[in-house]
Amino acid sequence: MSRRWLLLLLLLLVSLGVEAAPGVDAFSVTTAGNGSQTYTLTIQVLFFMTALTLLPGALMMTTSFARIIIVLAILRQALGTQNTPNNQILIGLALFLTLFIMMPVFNKINEVALQPYLAEKLDTVQALQAASGPLRSFMLAQTREDDLALFARIGDYGDLKDPQEVPFTLLVPAFATSELKTGFQIGFLLFIPFLIIDLVVSSVLMSMGMMMLSPMIISLPFKIMLFVLIDGWALVFGTLASSFQV
Repeated sequence: MSRRWLLLLLLLLVSLGVEAAPGVDAFSVTTAGNGSQTYTLTIQVLFFMTALTLLPGALMMTTSFARIIIVLAILRQALGTQNTPNNQILIGLALFLTLFIMMPVFNKINEVALQPYLAEKLDTVQALQAASGPLRSFMLAQTREDDLALFARIGDYGDLKDPQEVPFTLLVPAFATSELKTGFQIGFLLFIPFLIIDLVVSSVLMSMGMMMLSPMIISLPFKIMLFVLIDGWALVFGTLASSFQV
């Protein structure tokens, strides 16, 4: 399902160049007077390659990925386990959890945009407009009104009364800002229990006169034990999944 969604995004991005320059071939062959041929790639190929490089960033900033990876990174810092889990594992967890959370949105896009586009019931522009609807609804549900008002004031967008009037150029930065705020709020709440353990261990060591011993060495096993006993990973993933209003 996710492959189809990615395919739709790529086709729609490339189609913008096609709509802008109708009748221009992506690949052309020019025959010289001596019979030699010159092969030329048009601007559409350049646009397509540019879209490929921007697609990962666009997907990260328009889905639940940013909030999840921020929370997981803060959690690792709170546990004090240095690079365990490593960055590859954290990114993999964030990607699959993002896929799980965004699946209702992907299914809706597949239903209203991808399948009609493949059946040739919609052209590329209509498919793009249909696909933007479910994604817009998801992003608006997670975006704070004050963040929208902030960027609307900065960009001089005027008074936007209807959510459908909010352009993506305004919605994306407001959504990203809201995700950063929410991610750090959840991370702060996760950090407090482990900080208390560090303070208790540090106070005990100082009262015993063992100031040369690092409190991190003593507190790390207790933090890991606490996290395992309360089934911390399930609680964190459950909290992250339920924090999104889909």
